[in-house]
Amino acid sequence: MFDVKIAYLPIGRVNFDMESANKIYKDSAALLNEISNEVYEPKKIITSPDDLDAVLRNEMPSEVDFVIFQMATFADAEFIVKVMEYYSKPIIVWSVREPEVGGRLRLNSLTGGNSSCHALRYYKRDFDFIYGNPSESKVQRKFASKFAAKQTQEKLQQLTIGVLGDHPPGFFFSSVDEMELHRTVGAKVHNIDLYKMFREALELPEEEWKPMLERASKKVVGLRKDDEATIKFAQFSTRLKQYVDEHKINATAVRCWPEFYTELGAAACSTLSQFIEDGIVSSCESDINGAVSMFIQQELSGGQPPYLGDMVLLEEEKNSVVFWHCGAGAYSLANPSTGAIAGVQPNRKMGFALDFGLKPGQVTISRLSKSSDGYRMLIMRGEALDEPKKFNGTTVSVCLDGNAEEMVHSLMMEGFEPHYSIVYADIVDELKELCKLLKIDTVEMG
Repeated sequence: MFDVKIAYLPIGRVNFDMESANKIYKDSAALLNEISNEVYEPKKIITSPDDLDAVLRNEMPSEVDFVIFQMATFADAEFIVKVMEYYSKPIIVWSVREPEVGGRLRLNSLTGGNSSCHALRYYKRDFDFIYGNPSESKVQRKFASKFAAKQTQEKLQQLTIGVLGDHPPGFFFSSVDEMELHRTVGAKVHNIDLYKMFREALELPEEEWKPMLERASKKVVGLRKDDEATIKFAQFSTRLKQYVDEHKINATAVRCWPEFYTELGAAACSTLSQFIEDGIVSSCESDINGAVSMFIQQELSGGQPPYLGDMVLLEEEKNSVVFWHCGAGAYSLANPSTGAIAGVQPNRKMGFALDFGLKPGQVTISRLSKSSDGYRMLIMRGEALDEPKKFNGTTVSVCLDGNAEEMVHSLMMEGFEPHYSIVYADIVDELKELCKLLKIDTVEMG
């Protein structure tokens, strides 16, 4: 169920088949109440402009997220004009199918929707159109994607990203204009002193960090609890978790090298992995837009943990690409045949990091991207393959929907950033709806 506020306005004229219209009205109200927690509806189909005026004034709230204007039968544009006078929010015009073909035209709902959309377009209003009955899966899917996008937009307004340290030299794509990010997306940046966090972590008493260690040991195969780097993981993760809870931080972007190795003596990968597993999306190399991308995917997928990786290999014969990172990945993303395995960061040879291939399944790949023209959203579909890891660290091979070779070329020519966020869900429609709300462009490939 989505946390959105809806004004449902079923419109009809009594000279049409009101028996069929009333069935549509009841079924539609039932659907909306099933997927939204706050639906305002009239006691019956609204059949005159005067009745509509009374319903708007006495039964509908002045502020809603969506107005659902349903043509239970044909009605002229006088109705939609009155709704436009009352509401400035986006309007969804909903036309339904004829009960049967042949004989009398019983509803003429599609023409009513056509008339209403004409008026909305003429007055330059924000609207969309849906055609079909409430029992149809495509109609249910359309409403669900819109409501999920709106709910996620609201959560983005509350998103605070804890950024630990500046991005590594040359990783310009990891930084953001904080005001532009907040203005466009809603998210805020909270800067955290990385060195101070190191010092405070190492000073924690054992009884505070021990539960973090025990939790990891139950989830990760081959983890040595007595290893110094593993203990430092538990210390740092515990202190950072205390901090994010205290400051109501929802995501982190961490400068993982070189300071974690030179100053702390442990890899950041394990902290990021455990945080993602626990619902606090976390990006490496201080990639702020990467963290926002992960947060969006998590919200739109109903809480699935996302994976952030580099695209490191094109395999033309499989129409696939391989995504990799040094050793970060939520434990539950590991291929069930191996589970999440403890390892070391491949280049620094320091623990602890994760070392596994990701599980198979349908995925959506996306990235909140910043170009010279402003924000945009990359969207791709694919199928994660059931394959062993291709390189040390965490990897996943994805067969892309579309020509992989051409898509990789397009990614390069479009200048997308080298961190891609992957989630095990089909959220393409939800991403496109969210981009409409954020007023940013989509770049859909495949």
